[in-house]
Amino acid sequence: METTKCVIISSNKESQLELQLPKNHTRDVHILSLAFLLIFLAYGAAQNLQSTLNTEENLGTTSLGILYLSFTFFSVFASLVVRILGSKNALIIGTSGYWFYVAANLKPSWYTLVPASLYLGFCASIIWVGQGTYLTSTARSYAADNNLHEGAIIGDFNGEFWALFALHQVIGNLITFALLRNNQVGSIKGTTLLFVVFLSVMTFGAILMCFLRKRSSNKTREYKNLGTDIDASESSSLKSLCRSLKSSFSDANMLLIIPLIAYSGLQAAFVWAEFTKYVVTPAIGVSGVGIAMAAYGAFDGIAIVLILLLLDFSIAKGLLGTSYIIFMAALLGVGDGILATQLSVLLAILFKHDTEGAFAQLKIWQSATIAMVFFLAPHISFQTFVVIMLVSLCLTLCSFLWLTIKVGKTPSSSTGKLKGLS
Repeated sequence: METTKCVIISSNKESQLELQLPKNHTRDVHILSLAFLLIFLAYGAAQNLQSTLNTEENLGTTSLGILYLSFTFFSVFASLVVRILGSKNALIIGTSGYWFYVAANLKPSWYTLVPASLYLGFCASIIWVGQGTYLTSTARSYAADNNLHEGAIIGDFNGEFWALFALHQVIGNLITFALLRNNQVGSIKGTTLLFVVFLSVMTFGAILMCFLRKRSSNKTREYKNLGTDIDASESSSLKSLCRSLKSSFSDANMLLIIPLIAYSGLQAAFVWAEFTKYVVTPAIGVSGVGIAMAAYGAFDGIAIVLILLLLDFSIAKGLLGTSYIIFMAALLGVGDGILATQLSVLLAILFKHDTEGAFAQLKIWQSATIAMVFFLAPHISFQTFVVIMLVSLCLTLCSFLWLTIKVGKTPSSSTGKLKGLS
């Protein structure tokens, strides 16, 4: 009896302590956004250079293909790993893969980039599922504590994250342009210095992750409320996850979102591999990749760019040509920024019952599409790729319109959840 009282008293004290702690949710959003900015400004710039720097036997594009193939495979288990580790620990561990990949570029070879790519595939799967889970959990807690509309807060928090995240292309690629503007590729004043600077920035980003507050997902809180042993529940999580993935093929909402997810991956891979290699580099050089991708990130219009690329872009000479390239990169960035934000909000609202699973599927389909592009890119022409992009864009638009009509026909209580998208 005394033991029971002690447990109750201890539990009450812990609950009171939690209530007394400040719940500054916006602080965590700021830290998460800044940490991702620092990590991805380095990784994003390094990735953009793979098809132009590591060209021997297509080492750069092949390593990226391996990376995203690994990403696809590990994304199947990512939600399970995040549930076991917790979203904060998943975020911290996930940063290590990006650090090792950039470090491998100091001595690029099949023996350094391929293992780094495989490991990064695992780290990327858990860091992005962790990011989606952590941000959604923070938004829901903030909405509950302040009696605000959940959908609107999820949209606001995602908007802040993706707006700051888009700057990684601007800052990282401007650093690339500054250090490679004299085309001193491979020298201590060129790529070596560039990657050393990037590693220093990423280290600071990883340290920032440690200052995030720990948060529990909806399922973890449910287990606690029901008095269920969390360790025991994790043993059946894999079966639950497999059922979730299988059920997605009978979930009309997910089936309609998948083309949107796949197109987002197709567009990203097109910019990283094809656009930088066949449009930017021949026109304004390797250092021009930095300035063009900075414009891409600054605006982070797709159809008009694809149509322009089907035409002759030999105009790309001198100041006028450089402006033309930067203009197309900026338009591509507009579409990417809108797509990233809306996808995250859609998944958070429509799949509230399984946030980890939804964000895991986001990365499964995205990374599978990206991996396919990197492996096929050396074997198909640039013009063919642009035509594939246009067809995919049309199919994606039809799918999204169908989803909009379907959601619009749901009861008003469900439709109200989507106000955060507007």
